[in-house]
Amino acid sequence: MSRLALGAVQFGLPYGIANETGQVTRLAASKMLHLAAMNGIDTLDTAIAYGESEICLGEVGVKGFRLVTKLSAVPDDCPDVGMWVQKQVKDSLVRLGVRSVYGLLLHRSSQLLGKYGRELYQALQDLKQSGQVQKIGISIYSPDELEELTSYYHFDLVQAPFNIFDIRLSMSGWLQRLKEKGIEIHVRSVFLQGLLLMSREGIPEKFTPWAGLLNKWHEWLLQNNVSAIQACLAYPLSFPEIDRVIVGADSVAQLEEIIQAAQENIPIEIPDFHCEDEKLINPSNWNNL
Repeated sequence: MSRLALGAVQFGLPYGIANETGQVTRLAASKMLHLAAMNGIDTLDTAIAYGESEICLGEVGVKGFRLVTKLSAVPDDCPDVGMWVQKQVKDSLVRLGVRSVYGLLLHRSSQLLGKYGRELYQALQDLKQSGQVQKIGISIYSPDELEELTSYYHFDLVQAPFNIFDIRLSMSGWLQRLKEKGIEIHVRSVFLQGLLLMSREGIPEKFTPWAGLLNKWHEWLLQNNVSAIQACLAYPLSFPEIDRVIVGADSVAQLEEIIQAAQENIPIEIPDFHCEDEKLINPSNWNNL
């Protein structure tokens, strides 16, 4: 069984800094799911907020896959959080063409610490009890979010960013702590939205402040005759605590390349490329560069 999970954001939106092909067509999506299944990939990651992603998955068929989807933020003036969550998930299941999903994550985990926190968590628990959801959890942007959240609530699944430049999950000790709590760990952004896969010449000018780090990365790849895609996958896969490494692809050929790269063992030690500057490691800050 592969530890890769297929991220389906490209099935619903043109996504990623290196994306040149736009949104994936239904035909390509169908071929990609077939390729994933043939290679032991059993998990698909999507979200209500990913444009047409859930509709696309429902149309091409997801039989045999574990589905993880994410709930968008509860509106500020929500009169009944439980009812709202029920409706969101019901609609989501209809779009996906399934009766239940493996995982339901909160896209905005901070809401659990706000005025709707208790109601929101109870709504997730109710979905678990009714069998519509197997595991509940959160999608986080930084391990800093975990301290407070895990002291109030129990989660079955946590999704977090993790890549060669962004190793906060491991450095903070949270990778180990989550595993000790029996929580399933999925990591995303392993290619840093495609930035780590871009050629040196193709990197946009706004990343000049980190030219030193990016040059060091490209020099190391060159000297060791390793492809960026191999190194980006080998790094998270080297952590036994990580259950699934979520990868996104714009095409069947790209997914083939990812699957092949994940199967190749890199016999060399990957040096420390970690960066603590959130302007670089959190892509939601890139628009302000």
